[in-house]
Amino acid sequence: MPVSIAGTREGVHIRGASLAFGSRTLWSGLDLDVEPGEFLAVLGPNGSGKTSLLKVLLGLQPLSAGSVRIAGRAPGSGNRKIGYIPQQRAMEEALTLRGTDLVGLGVDGHRWGLGLRRIGERRRMVAEAVASVGAESYAKQPVGLLSGGEQQRLRVAQALIGDPDVLLCDEPLLSLDLAHQRAVSGLINARRRSAGTAVLFVTHEINPILSYVDRVLYLVNGSFRIGSADEVMNSKTLSELYGTKIEVFKVGGQIHVAGAQSALCEDEPHHLDERVG
Repeated sequence: MPVSIAGTREGVHIRGASLAFGSRTLWSGLDLDVEPGEFLAVLGPNGSGKTSLLKVLLGLQPLSAGSVRIAGRAPGSGNRKIGYIPQQRAMEEALTLRGTDLVGLGVDGHRWGLGLRRIGERRRMVAEAVASVGAESYAKQPVGLLSGGEQQRLRVAQALIGDPDVLLCDEPLLSLDLAHQRAVSGLINARRRSAGTAVLFVTHEINPILSYVDRVLYLVNGSFRIGSADEVMNSKTLSELYGTKIEVFKVGGQIHVAGAQSALCEDEPHHLDERVG
């Protein structure tokens, strides 16, 4: 269940939303509320519109129809109440940017200059954000020398430094090993539980976050389903969405999907069982 914390936090409210590129409709008629403290997983195959949904919420892509409000405002740049965690991408070893500098961009990106009076506040905010993700031991090193998991912890800190109402995560576990997947997803879940932050988590692989998820938004072939993991991640629902036979197996607390064509389902091998159902 979503975490309920008293306060003034606001989530995401989407009404009658459609997104199309030419004759191709990614999704239409989307009504979605993501409440403070809720953890929503956004799933679907490549090209289904998962990342495009995040672009809409960030104000980088206009809707074709409908309306959206996020953290109490229409989408647009400069809203500190929105945190964003991108995919993990390796940084060049020669990059001299320190971890604390990377985290500090979460402060600097929302204003022009800080002034001398705010330098102390900035240092405090960066230190607290670094501590919140357990990165104190390496935060002053060049990020290019850090592991992918360490870099991604710092990106989480950067996203949280503004105390966001909504946290948008664009496949933040991609290319991470299992241990770092657990660490990063655990940090995100801890944040929403402690602060009531709404989380939209785009992913190809639900299993690392399955125990955290309140609801799933599954996008495919211009259609979608919204519901709990049990309501969406089952053979009947996915077969209806894909228009072909899909089998869903639950083994050891994990979900595995098998379809007649592997390309119809997810790309991650530990999520997709390529047996023909």
